[in-house]
Amino acid sequence: MGIVVAVVSSLGAPLIPKIATADGVSVTDAQWSLTITLLVGAIATPIMGRLGDGPARRTVMLAGLVLVTAGCALAALPTGFAALLVGRGLQGAGLGLTPLAIATARDSLPPHRARPTMAMLSITTVAGVGLGYPVTGLIAEYGGLHLAYWFGAVVSLVALLTAVRIVPSSRHLPRARLDVPGAVLLGAGLAALILWISEGDAWGWFSPRSVVAIVVAVVTTATWVRYEVRHQRPLVDLRLLRHRGVLAADVTAVLAGLGMYLLISLVVQFVQTPVGTAGGLGGSVVVAGLVLLPFSAGSFAASRITPVVVSRGGGRLLIPAASALALAGMVLFGLLRHTIGELVVVMAVVGLAVGTVFAVMPGMITRAVAVQETGSAMSFNQVLRYVGYSTGSALSAAMLAAHTPSGQPYPSASGYTVAAFLGVALWLMTLAAGALLPAWHQPAGRARRCLTNRAARSRHE
Repeated sequence: MGIVVAVVSSLGAPLIPKIATADGVSVTDAQWSLTITLLVGAIATPIMGRLGDGPARRTVMLAGLVLVTAGCALAALPTGFAALLVGRGLQGAGLGLTPLAIATARDSLPPHRARPTMAMLSITTVAGVGLGYPVTGLIAEYGGLHLAYWFGAVVSLVALLTAVRIVPSSRHLPRARLDVPGAVLLGAGLAALILWISEGDAWGWFSPRSVVAIVVAVVTTATWVRYEVRHQRPLVDLRLLRHRGVLAADVTAVLAGLGMYLLISLVVQFVQTPVGTAGGLGGSVVVAGLVLLPFSAGSFAASRITPVVVSRGGGRLLIPAASALALAGMVLFGLLRHTIGELVVVMAVVGLAVGTVFAVMPGMITRAVAVQETGSAMSFNQVLRYVGYSTGSALSAAMLAAHTPSGQPYPSASGYTVAAFLGVALWLMTLAAGALLPAWHQPAGRARRCLTNRAARSRHE
């Protein structure tokens, strides 16, 4: 299922130019093939997380895989741009699968196996970026756009058939009621926010549509927060943010996601910039995708290293150390980006750093939340990652646009340098959050007992 999420993510940004050509639409319109997946994913993920905290977890997971398979098949058919958008929207349900897989691992495996498994699952979406982009890019380059979506359909179908056999029953879990008003409010707020982030550059950041979107996002989200803190069975228990580990995981999810996609967007465009223009390397979309492979390798290595460091008592230092490593990678990109080899080093370093941050998060959250809140808490954390991803991509585009000379198709070299050092500032904030917020010394049992007692009182009432 983690691979499915990675494939769904990789079927967006790399294929936008081909979608525009194949369906005869503008690149701006083709951008909706990415935006609609993020919109549906942002709305569906917290709902799936809450339902996944109850006896319907297995059903929700299988249903999500069915929707992704159907969405990939629909997008693969040559039935026009509208059908492709519907298919990409259905694929958005796949973005909610990882938190449910993490909750299943916590519930089904003994602690010594659950911890490394949760770390691995948490970095699948990160590692999948580097693996998915070149694979789908190669398929689309030599087999066509629709074959790339058929590839996604096959992968998700294999995952569905495997999950039917492997995913354990969840009937033993207590019933989880869905907070419908909370789901509607959160969905509306997230949809407006992601819409503004994704389309703001095309609309104009302060155009009437952009202003309406951001006002709706702010007002709706504020209303949702006020409603959730007063609700006995909220969609997302915001009171969990009182635990410094949960707060740190959520803050770093946004910042790390932002810094990660800022760099990825910069590297992908820089590699494809013609030689002699802003120092570009003149590579194809396939080459740009292959440059991301070291990022995946670094992230995978982090999933192996992190559980060992945590088991030896070094968990508190991991996020600050990883943030410092990512900061160094951003400095390298800002100063040294003359060859593919230099970019490979940058991506490997930042991949190791980002993978470490995301591998630590499940442990930080599960130490503080009761078992029956795992799916909801991880889903909210996942949504915050998507917000960070979208913001990082949009920020990259805005920075490069601001440094593109009038009448020129490509930005100047200074645009990449300024954007890189903006990334340095983001990772400095991540380092500060990682150093100040986590409470690794807090006994997990105490936090869980507190939350379990609260849940018991709530059920009694």
